[in-house]
Amino acid sequence: MPDFRDSVETMIPALRRYARALTHDREAADDLVQDTLVRALRAEKLFLGGDLRAWLYTILTNLNRNRRRSLARRPVLAEYHDDAPEPSGTEAEGRDIARALATLPDDQRSALLLVALEGLSYRDVAEIQGVPIGTVMSRLARARTQIRSVLDGERPALRRVK
Repeated sequence: MPDFRDSVETMIPALRRYARALTHDREAADDLVQDTLVRALRAEKLFLGGDLRAWLYTILTNLNRNRRRSLARRPVLAEYHDDAPEPSGTEAEGRDIARALATLPDDQRSALLLVALEGLSYRDVAEIQGVPIGTVMSRLARARTQIRSVLDGERPALRRVK
């Protein structure tokens, strides 16, 4: 049977991928993963078994929620303007998807990323977000509709300030 620390270590790439998708900032994502790992390893005795992946995602999600609340209290100093030429092909499609994801509310984006990117079940996402499974389904439906609308050009893609 794998050791707790070994099991946590195998989850690092997935945690990093999810954190980067949530934050859109490599440094913030790495800090978030590090804080998640520290908290998980300190609370090893509190983990009573079950799905380690869902437990770690719950810690990361809660830490990100706290980070966003803290950032919301700070004043925005300057807006970033990207003057780079527009890419073409798959790079442009990737940027369009990233912009569409940025228009989603945090709970919808998180649910969509956990299901689509990380392959978690609706039940796991419901546990991570602390909501009923029906709420997860609603968030996913609204997120998919919003993404589709933005990609079809029906709604303008708004840039979020980090």
